[in-house]
Amino acid sequence: MPLRLTRRDSMILGAGALAGTALGGPVGLRAQIPVAEATPPDLPIEDGASLTLLRPTKFVATDEEIWLANTRKFTEVTGVPVKVEFEGWEDIPTKTAVAANVGSGPDVVIGFADNPFLYKDKLHDLSDITAYLGAKYGGWWPLAERYGTDPDTGKWIAMPVGASGGRIVYRKSMIEAAGFSEVPTDVDGFLEMSTALQANGTPMGLALGNAPGDGNAWTHWLVWAHGGKMADDDNNLIINSPETIAGLEYGKKLFETFIPGTLSWLDANNNKAFLAGEISLTQNGISVYYAAKTSEDAKIKEMAEDIYHARMPVGPVGIPTERCLVFNSMIFQHTPYPNAAKAYLMFMMESDQYAEWLEKGIGYFNHPLQAYDASPVWTNDPKHEAYKHVMKDAVWDGYSGRLGPQSAATLADFIMVQMVASVCSGQATAEEAAAEAQRRASRYYR
Repeated sequence: MPLRLTRRDSMILGAGALAGTALGGPVGLRAQIPVAEATPPDLPIEDGASLTLLRPTKFVATDEEIWLANTRKFTEVTGVPVKVEFEGWEDIPTKTAVAANVGSGPDVVIGFADNPFLYKDKLHDLSDITAYLGAKYGGWWPLAERYGTDPDTGKWIAMPVGASGGRIVYRKSMIEAAGFSEVPTDVDGFLEMSTALQANGTPMGLALGNAPGDGNAWTHWLVWAHGGKMADDDNNLIINSPETIAGLEYGKKLFETFIPGTLSWLDANNNKAFLAGEISLTQNGISVYYAAKTSEDAKIKEMAEDIYHARMPVGPVGIPTERCLVFNSMIFQHTPYPNAAKAYLMFMMESDQYAEWLEKGIGYFNHPLQAYDASPVWTNDPKHEAYKHVMKDAVWDGYSGRLGPQSAATLADFIMVQMVASVCSGQATAEEAAAEAQRRASRYYR
C-alpha cells in the first residue's frame, strides 16, 4: 500500500519500507522481529499539524537519544514537527493533571501506569492503532491490554509503550562475602541475607519516598507477596487485612537492615547509592547496570562485572508478585491534530524505530508487543534476561480489583508507599497503618 505524504492525507503505514530505505533504518535489528501482514488504519494527517509530547526524562542516555532521532524521522516522513518535552518522573503526574483539567498543553503524554484512567473521558480512542500493531506484532501482553483498555467500554484509552521492571540489582561479590551464592528466592531467606549484608557492613536499600517507580514497586510487591490486596475481584476495598498486616510486619524487619535515609529516597537515590558503593542490593530497572557499563569513571565501569540481577523473592502466596512501571501514552481530546498524534505513536512502535530503542537501552524498557521477545537484547547479555518478561509476569495496580479511576487515584496518592513507610519509620503499627490505608483509599473506592 502506498504512503500518501501530503499534509492533509498522508497515511502512516508503519513506514517500514520508507524507514528502511530512504531514511536508513536499523535493518539488522528489524529483520529479527517477526511480523504478520496487517493493514494500518487510514490516518489523513490534518493540515498544518504540529505536536507537543510530554514524557518522562531518561534514566538511560540512549532512551532520549533514540527517541529524539525517531521523532526526527517521523517529521521527515510526514512533515509534522514534534516538540518533545522531558520532565522529571515526580512531575509527570502533576503536569498531566494540569493538561487534562485545563484542556490545553501537550497533545500527547507518556505518563505512568493507570494514570490515563483518571482522565478517560478526555482522551481519544486508540483502538484503531492498537488493533493494527497487535495484529502485526504478535499481540499485546495481557497486562498491556489491561493498562490500555477501559473495562467499561473495551476501548483503548491509552497505549503502553513499554515498562520498567523492578528486579533485584546486586553486587555478587558482596552477597558472597555475606555467605550467599545467590539471592534467595523466598522471603525468609531474603531477610536472612539482608541481615547478613548489614552485619557485613554492606547493607541493602530500597526507596521509601513517594517515588513513582521504585517506591511503588517494592511496597506493592511486599503487600502482594503476603496475600494483601488493595481490592478484591469485585473491586471491593480490602487493604486492611491480616495478610497486609503480615506483609507490613515483614517489611519492618527488612527495613531495619537498610542503609539509613531510605525513607526520603526517590527514584534516583538508590541508583546513586548503588553506584557510589554505599549499598550492595536494591530493586530497580536495569539502568544501574547500564550506567556502570557506560560510565567514564574506570572504577564504576569495573563495577559492572560485579552487578547481577534476580527476580524478587516469592512470599507466602506462592507465586511471583512483582510490579512494573508501565509507560502509558495517551492523546488528549484538546489536540486539534488527533490523526497526526496517532500516526506518531504508531510510527514509534514500528520495528524500524522500536527495535533499536529497545536494544540500545539494554532492556530498560520492556516491550508490550509479544513479537519483540525476538529482540537480541534479551540474549546478547545473560544479565538482561531477568528483565525479559517484565510485562508478561507483573501484577497490576489495584490488584486484584480492576484498573480504573479508583486504582489510579489510590496510586497517585501513594497510599501503599506511605502505609509501608509509616510502619518502617515507627510512626504507626502495622494494624494502625493498614486501617489508615483503608480509610484513605475509601475516598476513591465507593
